[in-house]
Amino acid sequence: MDVLSNLKAFVATADAGSFSGAARQLGLVPSVVSKRIDQLEWRIRAPLFARSTRRLTLTDVGERYLRTVREVIRQVDGALAGMARASGELEGHIRVKVPTTLAVLYLSDILNDFLRSQPMISMDIVLADRSVNPIEEGFDIAIGALPELYGRVENRPLCLMKRRLCASPAYLERKGRPEHPGDLIDHDCLVFTTSGARWEFQSPQGLIGIDVRPKLRTNDGAAICQATIAGSGIAVLTDYLYDAAMQSGELVEVLEQYEIPGIWLKALVPSNRIELPRIHMLLDWLEQHLKPVTPWEKIQHMTHPELTQTLTP
Repeated sequence: MDVLSNLKAFVATADAGSFSGAARQLGLVPSVVSKRIDQLEWRIRAPLFARSTRRLTLTDVGERYLRTVREVIRQVDGALAGMARASGELEGHIRVKVPTTLAVLYLSDILNDFLRSQPMISMDIVLADRSVNPIEEGFDIAIGALPELYGRVENRPLCLMKRRLCASPAYLERKGRPEHPGDLIDHDCLVFTTSGARWEFQSPQGLIGIDVRPKLRTNDGAAICQATIAGSGIAVLTDYLYDAAMQSGELVEVLEQYEIPGIWLKALVPSNRIELPRIHMLLDWLEQHLKPVTPWEKIQHMTHPELTQTLTP
């Protein structure tokens, strides 16, 4: 009986509340997780979970020893990682969720460079444009920019992403230029599904919130950007999407006197995973490549050297 694997199955099941959730986290099938829990319960001669048709809940014994088991796993993983470091290499598997467009444009290269620097580490990269609870869905790191917070999950800021209201010159010539956020009610607005149809602007009088009526709604940032360039409407875009199109003149800023608050790209990490050396190293790697200057800002700097001072930390 592999005691460490069984202990990990116990912690994953406690976090997920089900064998299926634990199986996703561990990369196994539910029957294997259930068998490992059965073996552990047989070994200690006590049940760890009260089973129902809807959810597993910890028994008194399970509740009492969950923290101790977490610490045992952390120490063993740390010791194994330390031994790997002594040999000059980390090893293990990392499962990461990343936003689709940002991954295609920038994050995939950053993650692949990390893999090349660590030959003993393997990785699953899942592209998804929605908020993800990394514990429930079995991720070591879930990267995103939505504001949701989850229990037993730590947030690590990676970089601030600027946002602007953008439109094509052709659209503004056809529909006119709004002068106030309230004018957007009469415009074709292109909405990123996960951000929602309520757009907020900073003004001297405070925050202005407008509920726009979507002409187009999609969960893909690149599709929103392409539709804006094509003249389909006005959209709130992040800097990694609008920079190149603004430099080329395909897009212009609208309502520039009303600032749109930026959003933080964050890494959501289960509390019991964040101190694992391979996870800690990947987080440091992401920060190094996204701070203090993002890759898309570096590209803009290379294209326009006059921006040197504004990009220098």
